[in-house]
Amino acid sequence: MKGYRISILRHGRTEANDKGIYIGKTDLPLSEEGKRELKELYETHEYPKVQRVYTSPLERAVQSAEILFPDREMTEIDDLTEMDFGAFEGCSAEELAKLDSYKKWLRGGLDNPPPNGESLRNMMVRCYTALNSVILDMMKDDITDAAVMTHSGILMNMMSCFGLPKYKPMEFACPMGHGYEVLVTAQMWQQGYCFEILGKVPDFGAFGYTDSGEVIGSEEEDNGYEGYDDQEYQI
Repeated sequence: MKGYRISILRHGRTEANDKGIYIGKTDLPLSEEGKRELKELYETHEYPKVQRVYTSPLERAVQSAEILFPDREMTEIDDLTEMDFGAFEGCSAEELAKLDSYKKWLRGGLDNPPPNGESLRNMMVRCYTALNSVILDMMKDDITDAAVMTHSGILMNMMSCFGLPKYKPMEFACPMGHGYEVLVTAQMWQQGYCFEILGKVPDFGAFGYTDSGEVIGSEEEDNGYEGYDDQEYQI
């Protein structure tokens, strides 16, 4: 049975990541440092040779796809957009720390969205909708190798909800410009809505993650908040 390989990747760095503020639906471009980092990754690491790139419509994702997969056909999918953080968009954890609404959100739960924001349940539904669109499109056009350029929250929940073997979302945390390669067949998707996790992307050499998803070999932590703390990702 034919298999379809998909590389699910996190976009590059923005100024908001450097400032440690929440950005979800906010449409920010890559920072100059973010562009430099991705160009260096492209020059020093090997990314899969894909036929098509499916990307979030937000500028940081589109720019990342253009750098890491130059001259590849791109298709934007709205459901690949990061979670809407509502009233928390553009704010740092430090700024929000004393708000009761923030403390309530930090307790987690599928139906506990930020004020005027999106629930985790809704985002998980979007993860399925986006993946289903990608897989059906690949089957229709006989595309066997593709990439998905998205955001940390979407990536971690996609991998946790549909990937085999099973891990918690935060165990799929990864540096910017990195992600995972998966394999899906028509039978796996139609009968179980699942895919097999093949490994990490790109070929890291000495740089990569532990088996649990912990980053190793990194000189700095990602202090951006396009994602959640561990307790907030329990589903």
